[in-house]
Amino acid sequence: MVNEIDGFRRSSAARSQESIVTAHRAGTGNRLLAALPPADLGLLTPYFQKVSFEPDAVLVRSDDELDPVYFPHSGAIAFMLDMPDGQTVATTLMGREGALASFSVLGPSLSSVTAIARVAGKASLISAAKFRAAFEQSAAIRNVVQVHARSVLLQLQHVAACNALHRVDGRMARWLLQLHDRVPDDRLPVTQEALAQLVGVRRTTVTLTMSKLREAGAVPSDGRGFVEIDRARLEKVACDCYSLMQRKIDRMYCEELAAPPPALCEQTLSAWRGRADVAVPR
Repeated sequence: MVNEIDGFRRSSAARSQESIVTAHRAGTGNRLLAALPPADLGLLTPYFQKVSFEPDAVLVRSDDELDPVYFPHSGAIAFMLDMPDGQTVATTLMGREGALASFSVLGPSLSSVTAIARVAGKASLISAAKFRAAFEQSAAIRNVVQVHARSVLLQLQHVAACNALHRVDGRMARWLLQLHDRVPDDRLPVTQEALAQLVGVRRTTVTLTMSKLREAGAVPSDGRGFVEIDRARLEKVACDCYSLMQRKIDRMYCEELAAPPPALCEQTLSAWRGRADVAVPR
């Protein structure tokens, strides 16, 4: 991963714009890129490099410069806030619906959080400078960045309220559902240590909470490095924050991005979230 990023930063070779645009339109898993018209996407694709990341890979450290910009095609990335006492807690979770370091369009700046891959995936990278140049040229790119920024802010607000008001089992169910939206499998590749950091509790609390979720049938089994879930039952355990937050974000993407067409909105959003069989909550 590190070698791939270093290679990206050193590379200046440009590829055929037409062939790259076609490949991204046909095969991209990133919701923001797929919403761009071909001409606007073409401002970015000559500078993309594909990379993969493994679980627990640190993509950005707190106080690092926000460069490059990642457009995930798969996987899940957690934004972790490092506290003075050495503890860390998750503030947001991002997958193929977003872009890591997209706020670099505001100018060179340092990250306030550490971005860690919780689920392995792939992404397209572009330098912050090239992304800012395209941002300045394209109203469509400015629009997707604005929609994404508002969705991140909305998630931050809901997570803050959820942490203050709701029980650990409801909060853990919410995080598991958010991971499930980004993983096309009922077996989530996540450790108890990672869950402890997501929820902001000790490992012993995770163990006790997982026992409660098993009793409720929401987690049929869990083992070293994975958690199997029953989504329907997990949704019953989760606090209201999950459905409330996801409904708002889904509608924001559906109504304000150029693609997909409104008539296909619910079906497409479910597919982007990795759950083609789950309707968008109303």
